Amino acid sequence: MINAAASVVASIPSPTISYFDIGPLRIHLYALCIIAGIIAAVLLTNWRLTRRGAEPWVVIDICLIAVPLAIIGARIYHVLTHPGFYFGAGADFWAIFRIWEGGIAIYGALLGGAIGAWLGCRWTGIRFWTFADALAPGLLLAQAIGRFGNWFNQELFGLPTDLPWGLEIDSDNAAFPPGLEPGTLFHPTFLYEVLWNGLGVLVLLWVGHKFRLQWGRLFGVYLVWYSAGRIVWESIRIDPSEIILGLRSNVWAAIFGVILGLVIFFVQKRRHPGSEPSPYRPGREWKPAGTVQSQGDYVDVSEPPADGVAQIPEGTATSTVATK
Repeated sequence: MINAAASVVASIPSPTISYFDIGPLRIHLYALCIIAGIIAAVLLTNWRLTRRGAEPWVVIDICLIAVPLAIIGARIYHVLTHPGFYFGAGADFWAIFRIWEGGIAIYGALLGGAIGAWLGCRWTGIRFWTFADALAPGLLLAQAIGRFGNWFNQELFGLPTDLPWGLEIDSDNAAFPPGLEPGTLFHPTFLYEVLWNGLGVLVLLWVGHKFRLQWGRLFGVYLVWYSAGRIVWESIRIDPSEIILGLRSNVWAAIFGVILGLVIFFVQKRRHPGSEPSPYRPGREWKPAGTVQSQGDYVDVSEPPADGVAQIPEGTATSTVATK
């Protein structure tokens, strides 16, 4: 058994608070971490989309649908994979709706968010795979920031360890495993994922730029990168989970994520060997106000005649002024 005496070296302390009050309002730090991650993802995705030629902040229009559906999907997935927490004798059914206490699953967020993003892209005219590629690094960044919420809640940690970076968990915490001595340290799986996802942001930005990955291929790389790490972290976590054929349900989800990422990458590479012509679907293109589109090397910017009929000099090319 690993105890405090075995870990007299440095360790990672857990925060002493998980919320604070402002008048009658209770602010949960878990929620602030999630919100901070969403904001960071929106900013990075907006930058990447506008570089491709999309309308600035069109990402917000898409996120208005995608983010709520992602949160709903994340909660539903968590509840379905932890039924003992919410159903059956002695369970608190209403805890299903207390999302601020923790309990959202990234793979449920991906499913719900994908549906919302597809609807948002239909609404704005953005190509779905263009948005997915633009989002991929930001999604990893959001996940890295959001994992600090688990640290504040003292949850989702790993097996006991005597490594110097072991995580301290209060022995009176509901998640502290019974039978272990107070002072036992645990693998800080939240930190492992923060570091893995943070490195992944840099990798995706570099790979996407170096190899000009489009048509969803960068999102495929995201799925492989994130899921490969998640297989490891899930394998050493000790929080309750449904076991299927000897593996935690989230390990199976991560394995499926790796396979799906590889399928997306190679199928899209075969289907779309060239570059995307535009971040917009045909007929939905956006042009900044006052943009001039011309054919040839001459643009007539003179005032039209009084009768409103434009006179185009012979031998000159036509031009169109977009004033949207």
